[in-house]
Amino acid sequence: MRSPALRHVLTHLITPLLMCLGMGLAYMGAFVTPEPHHLPVAVVGTAPQAKVFAQTVKDTAGDELDVRTVATRADAVGLLKSRDVTGAYVPSAKAPELLVASAASDMGATAVEKVFTPVAAHEGVPLKITDVAEPVADDPTGQGLFFLLIALSIGSYASVAALGAAGATLPMRIRALLTLGVSAAVSGIGTLLAGPVFHLAHHDLAGVWGMAWLYAAGILFLGVGLHTFLKRWTTLTMMVLFVMLNFTSSGGLFRPELQNGFFGTLHAFWNGAGFVEGVRSLLYFGDDGLSRTVWTLVAWLLVGLVVTGIAALYERPRQARHAAGHAGTAPETEPAATPAAAGPDREPARAADEESAERAAAETAAARAEEEVEETVGV
Repeated sequence: MRSPALRHVLTHLITPLLMCLGMGLAYMGAFVTPEPHHLPVAVVGTAPQAKVFAQTVKDTAGDELDVRTVATRADAVGLLKSRDVTGAYVPSAKAPELLVASAASDMGATAVEKVFTPVAAHEGVPLKITDVAEPVADDPTGQGLFFLLIALSIGSYASVAALGAAGATLPMRIRALLTLGVSAAVSGIGTLLAGPVFHLAHHDLAGVWGMAWLYAAGILFLGVGLHTFLKRWTTLTMMVLFVMLNFTSSGGLFRPELQNGFFGTLHAFWNGAGFVEGVRSLLYFGDDGLSRTVWTLVAWLLVGLVVTGIAALYERPRQARHAAGHAGTAPETEPAATPAAAGPDREPARAADEESAERAAAETAAARAEEEVEETVGV
């Protein structure tokens, strides 16, 4: 290709086109056709009739449901609040009841309602639905935490472009300090949105901030460290890790039991799922399962710190060579030019200096343009 400018543009178009493909595959694959896959439900009762009923439901649903029986209604409520089951059916000839916990997943609660409502209708009696863990009135679907996750993620991975590209000339220790500050700012903004602004969290704001900081710091440190090696491909990598795979596996819209096995597997250890499920535990389920989700976020932060440390070690020899080069090319004091020396023989040298300065300015402009493109795409 003859035009360097055209080649430069086409090269940078690769990133948004790959983003388009990746986002389409990830979002459509995760969200377009939600179907139950081993959705855990319970049937309350110890009588033979309850066990026969549970087996009948299982045989009818096949792999869509995992059905168990529990002795009492209180046992079923306990399983719902620990999120071991998505719904629990209490059989009754006169007043059957379905227990759900919509704060864990509004879509999951809807799915089990679709399963058991026809069962009650077949018996000719209305089905009573009891929600044992409702989200706050300001977040009726319980999906506000998913959108909080999006805000934190964008603030984090977009900041990587600024810290990595614009701050590339800074020592890694300075970038690490800036990363700490940015992660505090991003998590603080997220906490303000979750609390005073939209009232998603009516209590434990300090805990929400702590989990938001762990989440944001993990993304930022990992991104800043990766930028040393990936350069302009860092933005695409961050999009894959913390948008395409992260949002889709977080459980913010659909629990893993309503998705295919790939996203359901990621839910077990990805950082977005750790944040969403951790905040749910904190706000709605009495801290049940909170320690596991916190450790998930801590593990991601540790990975980010390790990658940043490796990047710092990798950059150290280059920075030393750069400093040595500057020391070796320090200008020496020259004697004042005589009139003879300032004659025509000086013109070629002056022209070479001007050409060198123009070339350096062009390279600087190109570098700045590349940084600008990277930051724009990142946002």
